[in-house]
Formats: sequence, structure tokens, C-alpha cells
Amino acid sequence: MTKTNIKEELFSDCPIRNILARISDKWSMLILFMLYQNGTMRFNSLRHNIPDISQKMLSSTLRTLEEDGYILRKSYAEVPPRVEYSLSERGKSIIPHIEGLIDWAKNNLEDILNDRKKNSAK
Repeated sequence: MTKTNIKEELFSDCPIRNILARISDKWSMLILFMLYQNGTMRFNSLRHNIPDISQKMLSSTLRTLEEDGYILRKSYAEVPPRVEYSLSERGKSIIPHIEGLIDWAKNNLEDILNDRKKNSAK
């Protein structure tokens, strides 16, 4: 690895920081995984399945995921308006990585919680 490559990885314009900043928030991966599990979903269905997310945060996160090409938004000219969300090809391509992270978390959660308890007692 050259010095130039190291510099690019350490600064905020590096690709990994740019991507992680957008999908590693509290809701993005959860929404992506929810769409993966359920297929096409409407806004209220997403909100119902993620009960602790606010309407404003769901709207904002969906907009960000759409801007980055992870999800597709399809609106229908009906009364009342109907909008559906689904994974794009890019969104589908990140799912194996999210599943890997979920598996890792399941395998390590107990040890991490024990370490937290030990360290908070110090």
C-alpha cells in the first residue's frame, strides 16, 4: 500500500467513510434488511414494522437510501397516493454483508455485554 492510498483511507473523502456514514446510522441497515425480508413495502408498513422510528426519521432515511441507489421508490397516481419501496440491485448486493454483520453480532453479543459489565464495574 502506498502512502497515497493510506492518506485516502484516513481522510473523510475516502470511499469507506463516505459509504459508512450513510448506511451505518441507527436505521438504514434495519430498513434495508426489512425490505429484504418483506419485499416491496409501503411507508406505513415499514413504520409499523419498525415501531420506534419516527415518521420524520423514516422519511429522511428512505430519502437518503433512495438518493444513494439502495432502494427504489415507486409512487402511484391514486387517491389517496400510494408509494412503495423496494430494494434496488445495489440494495440487494449489500444484504450478504448485513447478514454477515447480524451473524457476527449474534455470535459475539453475550461476550460484548459481559465485557461492558466488567469494564463498567471498574
